Amino acid sequence: MSPSLLRSPGSNAERSRAYNRGLVLGHIRARPGVGRAEIARAAGLSVQAVSNIIAELLDDGLLERTGRRIAGRGLPPEGYGIAAEGGFGLGIELRPAGLRAALVDLAGGLRWSDRQDLPQATPGAVAQALDLLMPRLRAAVGAAQAGRIRGVGVVMPGPFGPTGLSDAATELPGWSSLDPAAWFKARLGLPCLVENDANAAALAERLRGGARALSDFAVLYFGTGLGLGVVAGDRLVRGARGNAGEIGHVPMGGRPLEAVASRYALARGLAAAGLPAASLDDLDAAFRAGAAPVAAWLAAAAPALAQAVALVENLFDPETVFLAGALPPALIDALIAAMALPAAALGNRPGRTLPRVQRGAAGPLTAVTGAAALVIERIFTPRIDAA
Repeated sequence: MSPSLLRSPGSNAERSRAYNRGLVLGHIRARPGVGRAEIARAAGLSVQAVSNIIAELLDDGLLERTGRRIAGRGLPPEGYGIAAEGGFGLGIELRPAGLRAALVDLAGGLRWSDRQDLPQATPGAVAQALDLLMPRLRAAVGAAQAGRIRGVGVVMPGPFGPTGLSDAATELPGWSSLDPAAWFKARLGLPCLVENDANAAALAERLRGGARALSDFAVLYFGTGLGLGVVAGDRLVRGARGNAGEIGHVPMGGRPLEAVASRYALARGLAAAGLPAASLDDLDAAFRAGAAPVAAWLAAAAPALAQAVALVENLFDPETVFLAGALPPALIDALIAAMALPAAALGNRPGRTLPRVQRGAAGPLTAVTGAAALVIERIFTPRIDAA
């Protein structure tokens, strides 16, 4: 557990209780099978306080007993782990032409997923899609699991709210004047958290991918455009209004990075050559066929992304940078192989145990499972504002 999480929750008793519950849950998630005495030492709580919290969490279905571990003389301590079915996070990802949904359990397991194509992801079209989505969810997983959904996480392309980057090609029509969290809560009757897709991708890598044991990492995410998600000291870097990480709008060689190195840029090149580019399969087929637009995209994207990685390294000093999102895995591997990373960067240091850049491991549903992870992370993260 990072020392940054061990802050005093203040004197409010209810806040202190909620904070300590998150502290205990987070420690058990990081070290499955851990006992009460070890948790108490790590959290700075009494064994009795930890025992009381664990009893509550067992009653709430969030924990399960994992048996006793041999630990020297005397009665071995009883261990505890996260109960995967103790709760679920529902993730929803909005794209310009569609909606994805996923149900993820507390252990990060994918229980259900769904996709609906839309002419445009306007609020009206999304409302109609949700009216179809929830009955399908309940039919697929059953009433018991559907009743244990702890909240909904929604991801959509940024930026959020009126900014100097408004009217970008990645912006969803009709949402700029709405409060998406309030809108989804009213439609679904569930607590709602909203993030941009790159931040959600970072949480997906932490919950289900290659960053499970990392406290400091970054994700360059290929979604509608190109975004950056950063986790520093175990916490997501959000910015004042949730818009941190809009790296796609940073000029690289005189042009915005996502105009050169995004899926949008690749699809535009393929469409100009008369080749299909709507789906992941289309992109994979074009790459494997050696299509000229893919080669041209790689030649332009690789050096631009190499500079972007160096920028991220110098700003945030991550342990590694993941490339993830809506590109075929083989194409991401080729992109990484073509990147000549600058030597004059913080990431170029001796004794590394992780590569400077690697492909994300959360899979093709990175953003939507990251949306569900928003809910799950909130359960496990100690928060002073919990009440």
